[in-house]
Amino acid sequence: MVMSSRRSRQSSTGASKITDDEIMQLLSKLQQLLPEITNRRSNKASASKVLQETCSYVRSLHREVDDLSDRLSQLLSTIEAGSPEASIIESLMI
Repeated sequence: MVMSSRRSRQSSTGASKITDDEIMQLLSKLQQLLPEITNRRSNKASASKVLQETCSYVRSLHREVDDLSDRLSQLLSTIEAGSPEASIIESLMI
């Protein structure tokens, strides 16, 4: 599929177009969610930079979730099975 200069796309279910303004709005929303970009003095970042930072941030969140899951598993292994504490920890791991 070839994208035009207006970045229009056709989906398999029908014609669905996204405008440059919509892309800019979505990038702006992403930018607001990223701590690395939000903390900078300049509020302007290229689309490429926003997408790179988004990928990096999502990867770091995945690492953090994995780490927390490992820590919960270790904690669970030190607690008596069936105890109220074990039930709480098990509910956090779902």
